Amino acid sequence: MLTDTGAITITEKARMKVHNLMAEAGISAPEYFVRVGVKGGGCSGLTYQLDFDNEPQTGDMEFGDEELKVVCDMKSFLYLCGTELDFSDGLNGKGFNFINPNASRTCGCGESFAV
Repeated sequence: MLTDTGAITITEKARMKVHNLMAEAGISAPEYFVRVGVKGGGCSGLTYQLDFDNEPQTGDMEFGDEELKVVCDMKSFLYLCGTELDFSDGLNGKGFNFINPNASRTCGCGESFAV
């Protein structure tokens, strides 16, 4: 995993969940990768996007390692620089969480943010 300042990282718990989801969907790395992004919307103004993809785009930023790649378009990277992707399966909520140092506020559900 890249450790450069500003890299988008993924915790081991999130990595394991991604591998499980990929297996359930019948897809595998390295052909597929996790694409993270940002789009306008949500109660705080911007929402996170998370999906599997196998088609790199011009200008994509790549993070991770040969086991699991995390890819982000340049525009989204401006909002996600330094973000850590985690997974929670606790009583307070289940799902992927973006730990984003650039967010000035987030909504209660954690799916949207503002900078």
